[in-house]
Amino acid sequence: MHYPKRTSNVKRRRQLGFRARMRTRAGRKLINARRRRGRKITAKGL
Repeated sequence: MHYPKRTSNVKRRRQLGFRARMRTRAGRKLINARRRRGRKITAKGL
């Protein structure tokens, strides 16, 4: 059985993970905003 929208975890981490966020200026801004709000910063939590 085929599940729709089943992207691999590797692809997802590359697009949405911590290091992907740190690569762009906007991503770094987003992480800092989350830190200021007191969010946990993990690759999973972003």
